[in-house]
Amino acid sequence: MLTRRRFITAGIAGGALLGVAWWLRRRGPTSGDPRFATLSALDAEAPVVIAAIASVLLDGALPADPAARAVAIDETVAGVAQAIAGLPPAAQKELGELFTLLGLAPARIALARVTPAWSDASPAEVGAFLERWRTSSLTLLRSAYDALHQLVFAAWYGNPRSWPAIGYGGPPALFE
Repeated sequence: MLTRRRFITAGIAGGALLGVAWWLRRRGPTSGDPRFATLSALDAEAPVVIAAIASVLLDGALPADPAARAVAIDETVAGVAQAIAGLPPAAQKELGELFTLLGLAPARIALARVTPAWSDASPAEVGAFLERWRTSSLTLLRSAYDALHQLVFAAWYGNPRSWPAIGYGGPPALFE
């Protein structure tokens, strides 16, 4: 049973963890990769987290060729960055905090139960993390999963590279 004392303690601990994550994010190195320049509102680990998640969520939709797959994942990460840049500042801040937490090793291990770095995590580990969050009894984790899922799918299916596989010829030409 959730008592008032536990609720207050969890709130204080969560606030402290977010404060430390924010402080570490501000002190950490920035990503020098120009492909992800629009992720500047997020930390340097965000593209790696997004790439790991996208490769699992889009597994059957991505090209089989490793080089084409890598390009498609990079384009999806850039699409997620573009989508985040178009969100209201409050939503950008919340997503920034989510990626900061997922990027910090202790939080990644505690919240996502992914022990290796995101770049080294196996698809099975990332898939298990996503499934746990998708089916979690905590609304916050389910909401975070939904945000990640929607961002990745919007970025992928908004990319003209994905259209032929689903039989979409692109938007109609209004003026010719």
